[in-house]
Amino acid sequence: MHAQDVLAQRFETHRGHLRSVAYRMLGSAGEAEDAVQEAWLRLALSDTDDVENLAGWLTTVVSRICLDMLRSRAARREEPMDSLAHLGDVAYDSDPEHEAVLIDSVGRALLVVLNTLGPDERVAFVLHDMFAVPFDQIAPIVGRTTATTKKLASRARSRAHGDAAASSTALAEQRDVVEAFLAAARSGDLGALLAVLAPDVVRTADPAALPAGMALVTRGADAVAKETLVLRRRSQVAALALVNGAVGIIVAPRGQLLLALTVTVEGDRIAAYEVYADPARLRQLELAVLPD
Repeated sequence: MHAQDVLAQRFETHRGHLRSVAYRMLGSAGEAEDAVQEAWLRLALSDTDDVENLAGWLTTVVSRICLDMLRSRAARREEPMDSLAHLGDVAYDSDPEHEAVLIDSVGRALLVVLNTLGPDERVAFVLHDMFAVPFDQIAPIVGRTTATTKKLASRARSRAHGDAAASSTALAEQRDVVEAFLAAARSGDLGALLAVLAPDVVRTADPAALPAGMALVTRGADAVAKETLVLRRRSQVAALALVNGAVGIIVAPRGQLLLALTVTVEGDRIAAYEVYADPARLRQLELAVLPD
């Protein structure tokens, strides 16, 4: 067998791992595939006879490619390549099957939080916390000292896990209620929605969050529940998250944040919630992964 064919076979054994690394760093399946392909091209053009750990070498290469892409994106203040914000309500269609598998492996809320990190923070956090790469191996990738690289990952970790304003008991109670609301929305169960909404619940929203003609404020459990059923497909790409320190909901098709809901829970029912869609307002929210 030709040497290049042998090399290609060896690369293929690592493709899945490299795709996982790249997807977590970039949050875009298309860009992740591009990064992996670029890693293959660099491998094919390199002299790797002395490389003992090909998996480590390839992880370093794809990480540097991703870091360059993240820095370029940040410099242009761009969203990931497959952002769907421009598609309107069609954007809320369920994720394609291959993308859904990737999202499930990472977590929709974590993907959203990762998108709020700086390029160096994201690379340090992903490599260390998700793939157990030692800091002394990450430091040359981000061009920092080992000590500084640890700080980058620590800052990212703090942002990812957030600072809940409520106690763990209160969070657990909020979670049960909000989770029940989201489950009822996904299943289209009107009775379950009415059971979890307070009779005088109030829903407010940014104009961009609603189809044309829908009121910015809706009052009463019956009206809010029926509206939720009309917008049901959004729930298929939603997940629980910490939003401003309390249990809320993010709507993020393909891992790209389009909506966030801040939820007010009183007792065992939702008393109010607000839907954020304006990009400037979304950026002001403190988002984090909900603790297990």
